[in-house]
Amino acid sequence: MSAPAPVPDQDPMTGGWRQRWRSPALRVAAVAIVIVVAQWIDTRIQVRDLQQELARRLGEGDAVAREGRSLALQGKEAQAALQAKVAVLEAKLAETQSQAVALEAMYQELSSTRDERLLAEVEQAVVIAMQQLQFAGNVEAALIALQGAESRLARSAQPQFLPVRKLIARDIERLKGTPGSNVSGLSLKIESVVAAVDTLPLAYEQRPKPVAAKPAAASRPASVDYWRELGADLWREFRQLVRIERIDQTDPALLAPNQSYFLRENLKLRLLNARLALLQRDGKVYREEIRQSREQLERYFDNRAKPVQAAQAALAALAATDVGFDLPGLAETLTALRNLKFAGERRGGAAAR
Repeated sequence: MSAPAPVPDQDPMTGGWRQRWRSPALRVAAVAIVIVVAQWIDTRIQVRDLQQELARRLGEGDAVAREGRSLALQGKEAQAALQAKVAVLEAKLAETQSQAVALEAMYQELSSTRDERLLAEVEQAVVIAMQQLQFAGNVEAALIALQGAESRLARSAQPQFLPVRKLIARDIERLKGTPGSNVSGLSLKIESVVAAVDTLPLAYEQRPKPVAAKPAAASRPASVDYWRELGADLWREFRQLVRIERIDQTDPALLAPNQSYFLRENLKLRLLNARLALLQRDGKVYREEIRQSREQLERYFDNRAKPVQAAQAALAALAATDVGFDLPGLAETLTALRNLKFAGERRGGAAAR
């Protein structure tokens, strides 16, 4: 047998290390160290990744913050602009409100002035109507004045004028229902009779009715006596000289020609007095003058003439009209108007204060 090969000399340190490496504890510690190192490296890598992610997110956060600050700045600027606009609008609103107050005051003043002027016009119309009724008895003129006042109040359409309008409408209806209120028509009838007086024929001037002419005699033969025919003609002519006619009334009053003028003027005067009494609502004088005028027509004028008959018919219609009635008063309406006017003036003075 061959002898074993000689073992080279080993370093004591190297041999010691190897001996230790062969130890299980050392190997476990080495493995643990390797695992720890690996974990540490992995942790470092993860930390680096986290740092990078954090840095990225911080950068994004900074960008978002910058954008937010920019938006906030824009919002502040927009808010400031809006506040400036709101301030301008508030100033304009205050100016508009002040103008509205001024316009309202002006409108109230103009309205009160217009109402006062309207009430003054209506009051004047009612006063004119009262004067026409009291001094002239002219119902038609009073009706025209009241209707004009009522139309003015109707155009204004103010509710505070409604009571006055009712009073004026009541007065208009009362005047329309007044008997004999057509004073102008009655006056025109009297004027027509006065104008016809100068043309009316007098009774003593009447002529007999014409006798109807007899038909011409037929031609007679030449044998008829000429003297007999001549006598008949003479008799007919003689009969025309005197005519007897029956008169169913008393003999007509005879007047001298120079007295006819005074008769007609006296009749005119009586008719004019009747007209004056009509305007004054003096029924007694009116009836008496119309009665005497009718008697004069019947006594001194030819009642068979158509103009005289027409005058008699007109006087009969006038005599049948009652003009001695009392006209309605307008004092209540005038008092209501003045009270309304005074209330408006008092409200205007309170608003001015």
